[in-house]
Amino acid sequence: MERRYASHPNEVKQFDTERLRKEFHIPTLFTPDKLELVLTHEDRFIVGGAHPVNKDVKLETDMKELGVDYFLERRELGIINVGGDGVVIADGTEHKLDHKECLYVGMGTKEVIFKSTDAKQPAKFYLNSAPAHKTFPTAKATLEEVDSSALGDIKNSNDRVIYRFIHQNGIQSAQLVMGMTLLKTGNMWNTMPAHTHPRRMEAYLYFDLPEDAVVFHLMGEPTETRHIVMRNEQAVISPSWSIHSGVGTSNYTFIWGMAGDNKRYDDMDPVSMKELK
Repeated sequence: MERRYASHPNEVKQFDTERLRKEFHIPTLFTPDKLELVLTHEDRFIVGGAHPVNKDVKLETDMKELGVDYFLERRELGIINVGGDGVVIADGTEHKLDHKECLYVGMGTKEVIFKSTDAKQPAKFYLNSAPAHKTFPTAKATLEEVDSSALGDIKNSNDRVIYRFIHQNGIQSAQLVMGMTLLKTGNMWNTMPAHTHPRRMEAYLYFDLPEDAVVFHLMGEPTETRHIVMRNEQAVISPSWSIHSGVGTSNYTFIWGMAGDNKRYDDMDPVSMKELK
């Protein structure tokens, strides 16, 4: 498991492109038959990926890094499948997880195993994990079942649908919040006008991008913006003090995950367009 440290906004002002990417960009999440994990000290959040192709992949790491005997001893886990159909086995119970479906696994689950239904179309399980103080039951949600809303319009190139999986009024958790935003064809902007939420950090996974397309992910303080170039199936860490927005050369889908002081999806501090620099 790779470790990333938290950064102060005054320090980030001095970062060049290489340093920005080193601190916040996660280029590789889906390596065949491996588990990829990145631990950030931003709210002790873990971003990961499991890509079982020829064999199952187990959720495990060096437990000294977490100070526990097993991964979810004091953590909770959100999983969204961005690949082919698969199965998640949590303490012996199988949970079928198809494309763009979500599974929450609560604290205290001792064993989690990831499997693909078909090795020719393997699953890609995107993982978000946060520290937990209470156990909540394992629960699954599909796009058809969850709370969703349409926002934006084609005039502003941001016609999109937001799906909320794990949140205050959805799948219950200790602190993890997780969902997905789908931009319609011809739309490229997300989360603009921008906002911050100093009470929660956030991580994005961008996917459904053509091979030759990119997303310019905007970050930084509203008056000190920076950008990170993102490609398909890459993730980025957003500190609580930073905006998190983006524009692509194509439409795309992204998964957002948050951890912090509350689970309110609408707890945001809006940033005026006139304030951005």
